[in-house]
Amino acid sequence: MPTTPPPPPVAPPEAQRNPGPAAPRKLSRRASLIGTVLALLVAGGLAWLAWDLTRPEPTASMQRPGAAGARPGAAGGPGPGGPGGARGATTVGFAVAEAADIPVNMEALGTVVPQATVRVRPQVTGVLTQVLFKEGQQVKKGQLLATIDPRPFEMALQQAIGQRMRDEAQLAAARVTLERFETLLRQDSIARQEVDTQRATVNQLAATVVSSKAAEGTARLNLGYTRIVAPIEGRVGLRTVDVGNQVGPSDTNGVAIITKLTPIDVEFAVPQDNASWLQQNAGAAMEVKAFDRTRTTLLDTGSFASLDNQIDTSTGTVRAKARFANARLQLFPSQFVNVQLQLRVLKDAVMVPVPAVRQSGSGEYVFVLMPDRTVKQRPVVRGQMVGDRVQVVSGLQVGERVITEGADRLRDGARVTLPGDTPRQGGGGGRQRRNAASAAMGAGSAPR
Repeated sequence: MPTTPPPPPVAPPEAQRNPGPAAPRKLSRRASLIGTVLALLVAGGLAWLAWDLTRPEPTASMQRPGAAGARPGAAGGPGPGGPGGARGATTVGFAVAEAADIPVNMEALGTVVPQATVRVRPQVTGVLTQVLFKEGQQVKKGQLLATIDPRPFEMALQQAIGQRMRDEAQLAAARVTLERFETLLRQDSIARQEVDTQRATVNQLAATVVSSKAAEGTARLNLGYTRIVAPIEGRVGLRTVDVGNQVGPSDTNGVAIITKLTPIDVEFAVPQDNASWLQQNAGAAMEVKAFDRTRTTLLDTGSFASLDNQIDTSTGTVRAKARFANARLQLFPSQFVNVQLQLRVLKDAVMVPVPAVRQSGSGEYVFVLMPDRTVKQRPVVRGQMVGDRVQVVSGLQVGERVITEGADRLRDGARVTLPGDTPRQGGGGGRQRRNAASAAMGAGSAPR
């Protein structure tokens, strides 16, 4: 049975009105044209914004009123390059030159030396029976430190006393005999020779009595030496002997070492160039400060005491000495300290912060801030430095303002702004142009 072939498919009405191959091609050309235009607009806006942000600053000649080629507003108008705008002016920090009294100091390395150090040694040989001090104790002059067995010395004293008494008795008998002989001589009953001999015997016995008294005094002195006392006031060091030890004058360590700590001295060296000045002003009160090795802690404050009488040829310095009360016992013998000697005080010196003074090939200078917000480069001479401030010997007056921050971008006559200044109306031109560029970029990137 013959079959009927199926009818061909019928295209929808939209496909019949708009043939498929031609419509996509026409839409692609239109989209590419619109995209190209938008890309060119965006690129132009970015290029103009980059030129506006990176164009060179106006020069001083362009900022002067009536200068040829100056942009509008450069002569003080509302334009961004004039005084009313922010372009061309550097923001800086400043400080005011002040008057102050500054000390002129000389620093040196010193060594603490006590005024007196005594090694106490016994004057007689014997056995210690008492030790009456403690290590590190502060003792006074004449205070009893230790005792030696006194019995042998008491016996020696008794023997010396007996010898003296015997000699005195012999002297008395000889004098009585001499008086009898002199009486007989006046009666012409005895020879003169016997009288002279008896007189010599009396003189001899008198000398013997003197020797006996000296021996007795020595015995008493040795008995007193059995009591060992402190010869000076000071601090006792570590103990080197104990009760029962045999001690004597030949002992190397002795019984104790006493060091006087209050007051105490500090020896230091000063350059020979300052020796004559110190010698002339030695009578004046010059303050001396002693710092620790880190130069941060003040140990004590004293005064200049004396200067040596000769210069050390190997170092070119002179030894000097300062005296400290050392009431807090911060200074210890043989301690190394940093000495600061105040030579004099400069009255009403002009002081500015250290960053204000700058260095150039021709010397040191500062930028002085003028009332019209411009700076003037002025040469100065630097003086003493105290902490974060420095003295200006010449070139600056008290009350003038100097630039301390932002001076790297300045030159003579440059215009500056201060942190507290408020922008004027003319300073918004650059912001308006940048806002317009941003708006153009935003329109170009709007969704299609």
